[in-house]
Amino acid sequence: MTEIPKITIPADLLPEDGRFGAGPSRVRTEFIDDLAATRSSFLGTSHRRPVVKKAVAEIQAGLAEMYDLPEGHEVVLGLGGATAFWDAAVFGLIENRSAHFVCGEFSQKFAASVQGSPHLDDPVVIAAEYGDAPRPVEVPGADTAAFIHNETSTGVIAPFARIGDALVVVDGTSAAGAIGFDIEAVDAYYFSPQKALGSEGGLWVGVLSPAAVERIELIADSSRWIPPFLSLKIALDNSRQHQTYNTPALATLYLLARQIELVNANGGIAWAESASRASSDHIYAWAEASEYARPFVQDSDLRSPTVVTIDLSSEIPQGLVAGVLRANGVVDTESYRKLGRNQLRFATFPNISLGDVEALTACIDYIVERL
Repeated sequence: MTEIPKITIPADLLPEDGRFGAGPSRVRTEFIDDLAATRSSFLGTSHRRPVVKKAVAEIQAGLAEMYDLPEGHEVVLGLGGATAFWDAAVFGLIENRSAHFVCGEFSQKFAASVQGSPHLDDPVVIAAEYGDAPRPVEVPGADTAAFIHNETSTGVIAPFARIGDALVVVDGTSAAGAIGFDIEAVDAYYFSPQKALGSEGGLWVGVLSPAAVERIELIADSSRWIPPFLSLKIALDNSRQHQTYNTPALATLYLLARQIELVNANGGIAWAESASRASSDHIYAWAEASEYARPFVQDSDLRSPTVVTIDLSSEIPQGLVAGVLRANGVVDTESYRKLGRNQLRFATFPNISLGDVEALTACIDYIVERL
């Protein structure tokens, strides 16, 4: 293992908060303090008690406000994160065949969940090279079209659209709460809250159209066997009572409700996206002006506003840069492990200030000058 150089970054260059992870992401410390202040009135309470159901109702109402949900759309919650939602969709959302538009590790994992399912036809996979994104095209015979809004592994914001009669299912995990979209173009927009929505993991949230609800209920009434934990119909029924089927992590619910409240109070999704874009634009401009760095995503229209990937020249090992940053309290800037690139990755979620992002790039320049 290469030894990390002992480089001390001057205190006046360092960001106020050195957390830049793409998930679990930066949680606002004041929300943690507020959670602690609830003492025994929230944590340690049954998730079917009024105080917890109130938090779930606040999440549902807050997301309805954030995305200006049309009549008939429902906000559903379940446990296990987006990974569990993929398996739930295999059992309760895909009728026979799905088409998957893949541009990174996480969009590929959903397709992998479908492959081998004995009750479904083989999925159709339309893949782009990492750093690019496939364009929506109609796939004959597909009743479900699966997209990703923002690929966390590569820093790509990917297009999605209605194609034929397929149900449109979009993974919004690192986009939800920070990137707007046309709700009428999506039937199931699902996400985990530990990224742009500044909460903890272990939960999935789905915004469902009437067509998605109808599909879920149709499959639930069929002869298909569905494990209760992965039943979208059970999740739907419980969410209508402002609760989850299984016991959730209450801290996750509390932090999520507070983050949604903060976004809506500051101007909603437009405010959050503007904050993220200001930070990501700074990093992209810095990389383009740099002699040793460049944006990994070549097409500027596909560059994510919430997860930024920057390639470094070969003589600047990313492990050394990230290692020195970590030794100085600036953490989670390493590249996504499976990409295998000489690359740094930064989250620019709304909870990460532009000032901290500007300090981050100044720190990297300081390190590189001394390597």
